[in-house]
Amino acid sequence: MRECTLIRKRDVEAGVPFTLKHSASWSWTHQPAQERHLAPGARARLRMLQWHEQHGRNVSHTCRHFGVARPTFYRWQRRYRSSGLAGLRDRSHRPHQVRCPSWTVQQVLAVHALREHYPRWGKAKLQLLLAQQGINLSVSMVGRILHHLKMSGQLREGKRKGVRTVSRPRPYAVRKPHDYVIRSPGDLVQVDTKDVRFGNGVTFKHLSLVDDQSRYAVAEIGSRASASQITAHLDRMLARLPFAVRAIQVDGGSEFKADFESYCHDHDLRLFVLPPRSPKLNGKVERLQRTFDEECYQCLDVPVHVPELAAGLHAYEQVYNHVRPHRALGYRTPAQYLADLEASA
Repeated sequence: MRECTLIRKRDVEAGVPFTLKHSASWSWTHQPAQERHLAPGARARLRMLQWHEQHGRNVSHTCRHFGVARPTFYRWQRRYRSSGLAGLRDRSHRPHQVRCPSWTVQQVLAVHALREHYPRWGKAKLQLLLAQQGINLSVSMVGRILHHLKMSGQLREGKRKGVRTVSRPRPYAVRKPHDYVIRSPGDLVQVDTKDVRFGNGVTFKHLSLVDDQSRYAVAEIGSRASASQITAHLDRMLARLPFAVRAIQVDGGSEFKADFESYCHDHDLRLFVLPPRSPKLNGKVERLQRTFDEECYQCLDVPVHVPELAAGLHAYEQVYNHVRPHRALGYRTPAQYLADLEASA
């Protein structure tokens, strides 16, 4: 280690260690090139050993300061003393004894041939076919052979073809902000659609709306679930609510775009759209869909036509809001909950 007042470029490029002293108030020590190339873990171990040397060489104090066990400290100290910086590098964690494959070449060829013939069949089905050929292998053994074939490049399967939808930006709908607070009925209502099927094979489109706080619910049914049809349903449903709606929460379905989104914008209704694959965030309306199916549609004895189904649905809507006790509301009806809330205001 030499002192100097001028740093030469070739010394820096060659990684020559040196100490530069500019004044009596400070000094800077050049880090050796080999230390700069250490991995983060090895560099942290080196700092621990250097700190240990600079603070009294107290092993207990060092272990408490860095949060390591004493055997761990002694192991890295021993490796550093014997091998220097190389001893601080991570070593392989591969076991000393590795399990060798116990399958034969004939078994591998048989599994490969079956998988090539049935590229979408799993290890359980292939194991049964192998047994029919007199090749007795366990299901896990077939799975390990398949993994070996894939990792070695002997089995190349094409990617699964699926329908990819292009996510288009929503002009008005947004994710619900984390700071959005629900304080009173109407601050947030959950809306969702459901397919209703009867014995004649005809499918109807059911639309549910439920208030997040009071559980007050309204519903409509129709033959289609287009954005214009859902918007017309929503207009009638909002008119039947005993409170004003401030925000609506929906999933990413196409029926909640276009006209539906324009309707919310024109009526100053905030529209929150859920992230993909997260129906639990709309859990209240999801549970309501099941209630309408079990307690309304499965109990109706009317002709399977939209007018008759809508009449029966509206009749049950009154029962749901004014007669049916709700455990979430302390076994009160939504109407009673709203009355108690208004009386306490």
